[in-house]
Amino acid sequence: MPDESAPPPMVVMNQRAVTIIATATILALLYFGKDVLVPVTLALILGLLMAPAVRILRRIGLGHALSVLIAVLMLAFLLGGLIAIIGSQVVHLARSLPQYEATIHAKLQVMHDATLGRMEAVSGEAGRVIGLDDESGGSPGVQGVMAVSTNAAPVAAAGTANSLKAVSKVLSSIWMPLETGGIVLVVLIFVLLEYESLRDRFIRLIGGKDLRATTAAINDAGERLSRFFVSQFSVNFGVGVLIWLGLMVIGLPNALLWGACTAVLRFVPYVGVWLAAILAGLLAAAVDPGWSMLLLTLSLFAVVEVVVSQMVEPHLYGHTTGLSPLAVVVAAIFWSWLWGAAGLILSTPLTLCLVVAGRHVKALSLLEILLGDRPALSLPERFYQRMLSGDSQEVITAARDFLKRKSFAKYCDVVLLPALQLAHIDLAQGAIGPEQRLKARRSIVRVIETLAGEPHLRFSWRRNASIRSDGSLALSLRERRENVSGRWQGPLAVAPKSIALCVEAGPQDDDFVTEILVRVLRDLNVDARHFTLDDIKAFESEEHPEATPDAVSMICIVSGAPAEEEAQINAMAKELRHRIQGVCIVAVLLPDLLEAPRQITVGACVDRVANSFEEAAQIAIATVPAPSAGKRTPKRGKPAAA
Repeated sequence: MPDESAPPPMVVMNQRAVTIIATATILALLYFGKDVLVPVTLALILGLLMAPAVRILRRIGLGHALSVLIAVLMLAFLLGGLIAIIGSQVVHLARSLPQYEATIHAKLQVMHDATLGRMEAVSGEAGRVIGLDDESGGSPGVQGVMAVSTNAAPVAAAGTANSLKAVSKVLSSIWMPLETGGIVLVVLIFVLLEYESLRDRFIRLIGGKDLRATTAAINDAGERLSRFFVSQFSVNFGVGVLIWLGLMVIGLPNALLWGACTAVLRFVPYVGVWLAAILAGLLAAAVDPGWSMLLLTLSLFAVVEVVVSQMVEPHLYGHTTGLSPLAVVVAAIFWSWLWGAAGLILSTPLTLCLVVAGRHVKALSLLEILLGDRPALSLPERFYQRMLSGDSQEVITAARDFLKRKSFAKYCDVVLLPALQLAHIDLAQGAIGPEQRLKARRSIVRVIETLAGEPHLRFSWRRNASIRSDGSLALSLRERRENVSGRWQGPLAVAPKSIALCVEAGPQDDDFVTEILVRVLRDLNVDARHFTLDDIKAFESEEHPEATPDAVSMICIVSGAPAEEEAQINAMAKELRHRIQGVCIVAVLLPDLLEAPRQITVGACVDRVANSFEEAAQIAIATVPAPSAGKRTPKRGKPAAA
């Protein structure tokens, strides 16, 4: 039956058309309005960067306007000093280039001999062999390259003679960036002066009636962005200082220039620091007649960048940016296409702002899904998807990462059980085909056996690699354990009160969740065994002289649908109380996470109630005596409860 509440197809098409037109309009405005938007965007981001400094100045008793003025002047002095340092170093480098001319020509000759020279020799030999060698004795392309390398000296000499004139032209061409910088500083002053007012206007614009939630979201986003920008600025400044000091120790001229360039270019994601490394490496190759200074320079950049990116940054601001690595790369390409070099530098801050907005504004949630680093699927959904694909190894890898922090019981509660409920829904609706169902069953068996870590018979996998023909996962898992431990899943001569029996309440997949509970308890070194009521009757009808009379300490009646099996649970508890005296009967009522919870009334024969695998594990730890070896701990050394 079609959904009457769904909009008609024409309305859906109109909405898609409006979305496409709106997106194209926004891109056009961003592209053609970059002369206005770039300074404003820079000012807004600098405002987030300077906001903590303004707040600190206000806390020490300065007025708002005076705090803004001092903060902007400090920023202007910092940027002016940086520009002055870079400019003076560039002039000094231009003046010192002629003394490196001989080294440059020697390196070029070595590189030519190693590359183009060998290509020329191979080309000549090939021409003589196939009869295509002309009278000139070489290809025109190679001769042209030789002519260029031969005439390189006079061209370089002429260029270096006018180096100061070239520098003056370069300095005269930076008037537009200086003009843009002035506009940014002016806009920044007004942004900081109107910071609270701008925030209130933004809240009013998107908040609607829920001002409290919008205010909390905006404050959280502003604080996160400010912390990130301050942390990024601090890290880049520290990297620049380290590069400066390291290059001074190596002996590279103009080390301060390369340290400043590294600090600035590191704001360009991924490629900025390596661009600075290449430029510094070229100078090192020109200065040193050998290759040691070049290797030391590149090694310094590599070591500093690896240490900072892999050790310092994760501890400083880690994944609080909320950006996926792919989103950073795509954003750099997109914003550099729109706004050029300014867009490349602003790509990460702008994308971070979009992700934060998508995290707090429902209408923009698509941005957080596409660009954020949060998993697109929840843990149960990922388990179920991989299970349908038959990719059990990826499930096992993710589960082991989870088990480093939580217990196996917790994993079954928050991942395995919800995933099984998703599978049960699709199975009831007929959405799973026979092939997917078989893949899912095999994956589940392999995952549970691997995570539970129980011993197996040697070469038993050859005989039991497939599940039962009737498709029962619980019986497949139980038979594998019986092949190792015998019919009763373990010895009968055991310590008193050391066995925990797990019995399913009904036929609705309770046998499988009961088998999972057995694995959870065995993971805690509890001698848990999966019995049915018929197994208990069969055991009583046989003679077992070696069996310990009071071996059972607790019985868990497991139900995956307690609302539908309330009568069976109470009836089974009454019968078990009659058959086995002096045991603790626990009703393990696993909730259906996809439906509203219902209150279940248990009878007087039930001693305890557990609503999760973790609660059942805690009851078992408190009820069943610990092994004689000492304190009970999980087999893999995890905490018993998280």
